[in-house]
Amino acid sequence: MNPYQDVSLAPAERARDLLDRLTLREKVGQLNQRLYGFQSVQRSGDTLSINEETLAEIRHFGGLGTLYGLYRADPWSGRTQDNGITPELAAKAYNLVQRAVLEQSRFGIPALLSEECPHGHQALGGYLLPVNLAMGATFAPQLVEQAFAVCGRQLKSMGTDFALMSVLDMLRDPRWGRSEECYSEDPYLASRLAAAAVRGCRSAGVEVVAKHLCAQGETTGGVNASAARIGPRELREIHLPAVEAAVAAGARGLMAAYNEIDGVPCHANIWLLRDYLRDELGFAGLVMADGGAIDRLDLLTGDHRRSGALALASGVDMSLWDTGFSLLDEAVERGEVSEDLVDEAVLRVLTLKFERGLFEHPFLPEDTAVQPFEISHYPQSLELARHSAVLLKNSDRLLPIRPENYPHVALIGPNADNLYNQLGDYTPPTMEGMTVRQGLAALLAGKADLSFAQGSDILTGSDRQIREAVDLAVGSDLVVLVLGGSSNRFGDVQFSDNGAAIVQGGLPMDCGEGVDAADLALPGRQMELAEAVLATGKPVIVIVIGGRPYAIEAIAEKAAAVLVSFYPGPWGGQALAEIVLGQTEPAGRLPATLPVSASALPCYYNYKASYDAMRYHNNHKPRFTFGSGLSYTGFALDGAELTRRSDGGVAISGRLRNTGSRSGWAVPMLYLRRVTGAYTARVRELCAFEKLAIPVGQVGEFAFALDADALCQRDENGKPLPLGGRIELLLDEGGNTIWQTELELS
Repeated sequence: MNPYQDVSLAPAERARDLLDRLTLREKVGQLNQRLYGFQSVQRSGDTLSINEETLAEIRHFGGLGTLYGLYRADPWSGRTQDNGITPELAAKAYNLVQRAVLEQSRFGIPALLSEECPHGHQALGGYLLPVNLAMGATFAPQLVEQAFAVCGRQLKSMGTDFALMSVLDMLRDPRWGRSEECYSEDPYLASRLAAAAVRGCRSAGVEVVAKHLCAQGETTGGVNASAARIGPRELREIHLPAVEAAVAAGARGLMAAYNEIDGVPCHANIWLLRDYLRDELGFAGLVMADGGAIDRLDLLTGDHRRSGALALASGVDMSLWDTGFSLLDEAVERGEVSEDLVDEAVLRVLTLKFERGLFEHPFLPEDTAVQPFEISHYPQSLELARHSAVLLKNSDRLLPIRPENYPHVALIGPNADNLYNQLGDYTPPTMEGMTVRQGLAALLAGKADLSFAQGSDILTGSDRQIREAVDLAVGSDLVVLVLGGSSNRFGDVQFSDNGAAIVQGGLPMDCGEGVDAADLALPGRQMELAEAVLATGKPVIVIVIGGRPYAIEAIAEKAAAVLVSFYPGPWGGQALAEIVLGQTEPAGRLPATLPVSASALPCYYNYKASYDAMRYHNNHKPRFTFGSGLSYTGFALDGAELTRRSDGGVAISGRLRNTGSRSGWAVPMLYLRRVTGAYTARVRELCAFEKLAIPVGQVGEFAFALDADALCQRDENGKPLPLGGRIELLLDEGGNTIWQTELELS
């Protein structure tokens, strides 16, 4: 028995022995994830076969390192219910590929499988969640963790080793089409949720590749993959906390981002991928490339082979769809990169394969009944949708409505009855879910009449559609107007080689990867529709469903009530209908500021105190800022106490009393504001929060603890400075400050 075959040895020992037996080409094969996995297996009925490109790849490298997206289904992959891998065929497809890999590997090295899971498994039958921005609005890390544990169980049942999860991006410019993939504009909230998502997926036995590293959400002008023109302090204060939280939660992989930071592409950033990630954080996992990103380094090198060598030397371990890494053996032979660096990366890959037990158990059982991941068994997606809707206005307590007061309800708008417009980007074909129209129809049945008019499309509309909507509104007692955007790719969309949408005439989406916006007004003719409906004088409830913060100030001024729901997932329609009818209490808070307009950017709440943000002579500050959100009840502070801790930190505890007539959710948030310090501070920084369910007349208790490290400023290298100076601590609920104090640090 060779050492690598000895199960009593540690995975790293077995990996080292096996590494020494591989040829250079076999080593390079372990670092490649070049194939579109969804094209690797062809399906005809229930008959599966491997395509020739996949077999040629396996033969060339004497095995396969990782296969991406075997189960991926969406318009880019072209995989549907008719030709894709259904859950019933998953084990058969997995074993077919794994068997071919083992047959061509001299040492029986199995392949890893990676799958997309940005907000659920992007596969046929995939369990889908609301998008990240909606999860950010929940302020409920425990619920996020539970939801991703469900996703992890589904991925695990299909043999997935790596879930590719968007948990690192920060929303700093809402024009960015991938805003929906961000948890928040705030690093503390984003970090809490990133850690929760990683823990949840890993609890089911699936490792996480957290993406994207790093500062992709900073952008230049909101354009995808553009330069992050920031310095080291901004990078550490805003963009790296989520990275550190994901690593601390056990992420075994990190995906490098497309963008550059101060002129250095992330895939060629030695400081980021080696000095910071390896030396400072002690990260021992894999660094994966983003799709085709290594070949984009040709902008620096002029050559795919040199680009592969540059990425490896900079700290990338595993490719994704690029040519550069497939030529690493040539790069080594030409002296462009050291074989020692190849060995370093291969050792990480092999160690993971041994850790996951793939050598001893490379196949899935094909006789196990497929477990359906349905909402009846797994309500976490619906619960997230319920917690994510943000009530921003409720004049005269119109909501929740009493159907007996409004016997004729008009439902209008392009997002009232389109399931895919609730789902966001990276979404598979799905048949299950509930739109707002379906939700309201179910809850109003026998109590009030519900009539529907679309009013407009997302990006287009006609005079006739608007007239029909106005006529319907005039004849009603109440209007529910459902506006917003869409990342729905299920239309006439063309894609680049990395799956991003290509912007062109007739694009049916206004958000998603590759779909950035110069304007933050509601797209198409929706403002005309809204103005016409609001002009009828009927009470209007506006629901905005979208993937980014829109500028809705003009609508909010005239509407009787406003709910914002970032793509709430397949069951978002049910959740929103429940909130409108009062069966569910509104519980969300804004995870990002709603801008007045694109001309008033940036508009995030935590700007630097060195300038007076948003003081244009012809504009004003945003009305709906980070943390805003109303309830159907009221809360009052019933006492708060601050205690100095022996370690130099502080503890704050207190009580919130429900002063209304309904149970509700309170979200006390603790902010820090530096009055004096070594560096320019932010006007406020979130540093703690809790979510409390408080019954009528009852009190909810909260307690926050900040150690000395949390109170420190840090230098450009991330090192904490000695305590000193004055700070303010402020307690907010729903966007209003309810307590504050100032203290001197020593």
